Amino acid sequence: MILLLAALAIASVVAGLVEVDRQRAAIERIHPLQKQDVSAIANWVTKTGTAGDAAYFTFHETWDPPSRLAFAALGMRDVSPYLLRVRALGLESQLYDSENYNPELALPGRFDYAFVLVYLAPLFVIALFHDLISGEREAGRLRMLEATPGAGRRLWVRRIGLRYLLLVASLALPLVAGGIVAGAHLQGIAAMVGLTAAYMAFWVLVAWLIGRLNIGSAASAASMAAAWLLLTLVLPALAHVAITRAVPVNQGVELSLAHRDAVHGAWDIPQEKTMAEFFRYHPEWSDTPPTDGTFHWKWYLAFHHVADRSVAPQAQSYRQGLLERDELTRWVGAVLPAVGVQAAFTRLAGTDIQAQLTYQDRIRAYHTRLRTFYYPYLFNDRPFTEADFAKAPVFAPG
Repeated sequence: MILLLAALAIASVVAGLVEVDRQRAAIERIHPLQKQDVSAIANWVTKTGTAGDAAYFTFHETWDPPSRLAFAALGMRDVSPYLLRVRALGLESQLYDSENYNPELALPGRFDYAFVLVYLAPLFVIALFHDLISGEREAGRLRMLEATPGAGRRLWVRRIGLRYLLLVASLALPLVAGGIVAGAHLQGIAAMVGLTAAYMAFWVLVAWLIGRLNIGSAASAASMAAAWLLLTLVLPALAHVAITRAVPVNQGVELSLAHRDAVHGAWDIPQEKTMAEFFRYHPEWSDTPPTDGTFHWKWYLAFHHVADRSVAPQAQSYRQGLLERDELTRWVGAVLPAVGVQAAFTRLAGTDIQAQLTYQDRIRAYHTRLRTFYYPYLFNDRPFTEADFAKAPVFAPG
């Protein structure tokens, strides 16, 4: 039984390390491809010298490298982008188009260490502890053991302690080995090992309390299984539904559609009205020559930015809703250990919703630098040469 749990822990750690290596390889692979792409666009744009063509056709890479502990709990990295190429156009639709994933594939989640610990490890506690007390009762030895001064208590401590330590070791050793291979900091590994020990201690305590009831081994196993079902599946699912209803949040794809509607609608709005709205946010360009009613790249990028600003309240509301849900989940985790441990693991691994929103913040800051880089060329009608491509800002991951 212990060997099976160890095998599952090893498999989960290996699977996590492989997935993290795959993500790192994808990030490394995009860098040379990005240079090739920019070089090809530069060769074409140089013939026209138009900064608008460069801004429109050039995608700029952003990436969120996994932390050293991400292998243990992949969290949001399973469904949210860790690699995103953006243009100097409207950002909101670019951010949330990536949410179009198949929910049926996302539902099971990744087979990682956190999954084995939270959902599978308690089943092994049930298997090892369901007859620890009831078995002695059925064999007629329980009263004798409890009547023995001191010796009986030491026997229970040895039996429970040995099984508990074997369970923790079968989980913790693969985790520590994976952390060493990944080059994780000792503090992070120690914190995860501590969470593992505490979570297993909780389930051993549950098994002990149920074992103290005057029921048989079969009934004890059924009661523990019911506790596992209730504490790891039913109550967390009900809490999730309650949080979802308490804090309604629209999907990011809806925000993306609202942004696209604003962009498409801008073609029917007089250019001077769009430019006046844009100059509210960038008054430094208000003294530049006005557009003449025909297509101009500065007007095109201007209405994309105006579209971003028009959905900014929705974007802020969406973000705030996610943070409120995350906060409520933490409160639920204080009551339900399965939720709390999983949330703690993703937080330590840097794969929770906070980490994903931080990545989005970096993209937003970079996109602002990107837009303002092109504006002097567009508003002053400066030619955009091949050398100017190398001057474009480069994304810096945290």
